[in-house]
Amino acid sequence: MAIDYGKPARIDYRKEPGPDASAAALERVAERAPGLVSLVKTAAVCLAKNQVSGRRAAVYLVLDRSGSMRRYYRDGSVQHLAEQTLALAANLDDDGVVPVVFFSTGIDGTAEISLDAYRDRINPLHDSMGHMGRTNYHVAMQAVIDHYESSGATDPAFVVFQTDGSPTSRAAAEHVLCTAARLPIFWQFVGFGDDEFRFLRRLDDLPVPGRRVVDNAGFLAAGDAPRSLSDADLYDRLLKEFPHWLAAARAAGIVDREG
Repeated sequence: MAIDYGKPARIDYRKEPGPDASAAALERVAERAPGLVSLVKTAAVCLAKNQVSGRRAAVYLVLDRSGSMRRYYRDGSVQHLAEQTLALAANLDDDGVVPVVFFSTGIDGTAEISLDAYRDRINPLHDSMGHMGRTNYHVAMQAVIDHYESSGATDPAFVVFQTDGSPTSRAAAEHVLCTAARLPIFWQFVGFGDDEFRFLRRLDDLPVPGRRVVDNAGFLAAGDAPRSLSDADLYDRLLKEFPHWLAAARAAGIVDREG
């Protein structure tokens, strides 16, 4: 299948692996981003509950900028998800930075959020990117894949992929997801709004090994008011399928068995 993946994203996805150091991570957060301490603690509890404490992973955030997303930027829902993702990354990653891809018809822009720069960060970035277009998952997915592959990373990637509807090209999105199943990348889709998300539910259930070597995606519907979902509930649902993917990816030789 020939797919036009659009202009490349400019993100440095290089990650330096580090040891599990929850106490040190919390101390770092307390010093640099005290407003995230509660979220970091909640994420740590949910990681332990889902038996992935100590797992190292590079965390990425992909944000939908299609026209229907406007209200979720305005009401702070997207900013809140970014903070929740950064707090998760503080437990899984060791550099205090989450690369962010904004997409609609193409890649609208790329940026980072970090322990030193996360407050009120998302909306100014969003506002600087101009026109809000259609919903092309595959361009954002391919941008993450391209940069992950070029980074030389040894830890797997956990991608929080937010959207409020089905993609313009379902075939392209499905193709990229199935092709990416051989890579150490897990895609956790998060649906905002009251859409039925039939396509994302279908992606989540694509057969293994018929269509992909392992089940490399999860989906959660955050509803029409995403901020009303408790942090603990969000993290539990975000992490529900991740440990199953890790086990399957280890068995398939996609992820290091020692990780």
